[in-house]
Amino acid sequence: MDNHSVIGLIIYCLIACCGIMVLVWLWAHKIKNAGVVDIFWSYNFPVIAIILLLLAPGFETRKLLICAMVIIAGCRLGTHLAIRIVKHLGEEEGRYQQLRKEWEPNAERKFFFFFQFQAISNVLLAAPFFIITLNTNNVLSPFEYAGAGLWLISVLGEAIADAQLAAFKKDANNKGKVCDKGLWGYSRHPNYFFEWLMWVSYFVFALGSPYGFLAIISPAIILYLLLKVTGIPATEAQSLRSKGEAFKLYQQKTSVFIPWFKRS
Repeated sequence: MDNHSVIGLIIYCLIACCGIMVLVWLWAHKIKNAGVVDIFWSYNFPVIAIILLLLAPGFETRKLLICAMVIIAGCRLGTHLAIRIVKHLGEEEGRYQQLRKEWEPNAERKFFFFFQFQAISNVLLAAPFFIITLNTNNVLSPFEYAGAGLWLISVLGEAIADAQLAAFKKDANNKGKVCDKGLWGYSRHPNYFFEWLMWVSYFVFALGSPYGFLAIISPAIILYLLLKVTGIPATEAQSLRSKGEAFKLYQQKTSVFIPWFKRS
């Protein structure tokens, strides 16, 4: 496949993701809840996978496998977020309330560009998928089997962490308390850890394709965002505001990211 065709696929995906985020921004502007961007950031990856499934060349078994992985993972996370966010649609999540305060009086305009950045990040992070679907070798490599196995572990781990937190929040007796049950007793952010591990699995899968090493960009960017930008820092700042000393104690005892045993 020539460079022009690759660029064409990237442009199609970029147009689709940016168009979706324009519509999402209009909805968010109407309901005054920017948190809905998280739902469609997750759903944009299945959109990219469908475009590649329909338009990209490559060995059909490989293409079907990686696209199915992306669609399943993106739909699971997006639907989980949709259920959580839509239940409280009239109450914007604390992280976005804080951004709204910091960005006033031009918050809506800045949210528009923020949403578009999310769309661009969708396509940038999809680098492993482009690399994988362009591979015409008709035999799956050990890297691809290993990547699929690691993907299964990561998706199950993230789903378990999400379910444990949802069950904890559902109990009215836990209001204002910190969830330290199950995986949350070993990591303050097990959902983020398994999300990152999923992107590592895409990188491992891509190593079976020419230039697959370039796919390292995705887990590297995700790790940076989770540790330094929109993930852990914003989430923990909000938890400190809402839970105070209880969360400080949790921070002292529990690993921030990689699941590990509690500190005494």
